[in-house]
Amino acid sequence: MGRQFFVGGNFKMNGNIKTIKDIVNNINAAKLDPNTEVVIAPPSLYLLLAREHLRKGLEVAAQNVFDKPNGAFTGEISVGQLVESGITWTILGHSERRVILQEDDQFVASKTKAAIDGGLGVILCCGESLEQREANKTIEVVTTQLKAVADKVKDWSKIVVAYEPIWAIGTGKVATTEQAQEVHAAIREWLKKEVSEEAAEKTRILYGGSVTEKNSGELAKQPDIDGFLVGGASLKPAFVDIINSNQA
Repeated sequence: MGRQFFVGGNFKMNGNIKTIKDIVNNINAAKLDPNTEVVIAPPSLYLLLAREHLRKGLEVAAQNVFDKPNGAFTGEISVGQLVESGITWTILGHSERRVILQEDDQFVASKTKAAIDGGLGVILCCGESLEQREANKTIEVVTTQLKAVADKVKDWSKIVVAYEPIWAIGTGKVATTEQAQEVHAAIREWLKKEVSEEAAEKTRILYGGSVTEKNSGELAKQPDIDGFLVGGASLKPAFVDIINSNQA
């Protein structure tokens, strides 16, 4: 049994009640590849709206979660609050949070552990900057980010790794198919060495970074690319084509 293809849509801080409903209705009405797991991540204000309208079998993710169960943490959402609301996934370690909000590897790892322990699936993001890539530090940067999590979490069955080169997010630049496959293969090799052979075989590794319906088919053919974490394109009708790109 191969790894199930996985496509996540990260809406980031985009959308309003009307557009979120429109996106959800479009996904609900579409003929989707039944073998692909689909998860959408609207802004937190619209999580319940999305969950209420999205058809059964498709899941909703938060874009972040805190690592404490409750308390005086203004503006944060706990794992328990998400689970109770029918939200089954969270995105963690996205480069925008690492860069803009200065979240370090240890904090991302702590949140990942809290999410897994509380029953959420985690889309764990990792990726390098352009400077780091040009200095040939891609694998070092990515595995350091993952190691922080591996030090705290032993069971990777509810983790999906999303490799997102920072230089390719929202820029229109895409890692070549070869570049993406090379990093994905290195991540899988690292999982085998540092976590377990089972984790290496079963963990889905997604590519993210200016994924569109035009490049998704070619990327989907690579042996170590198990799906996508899609940004801007997840707000458009073509998101359906990306979800179905593994059928081609």
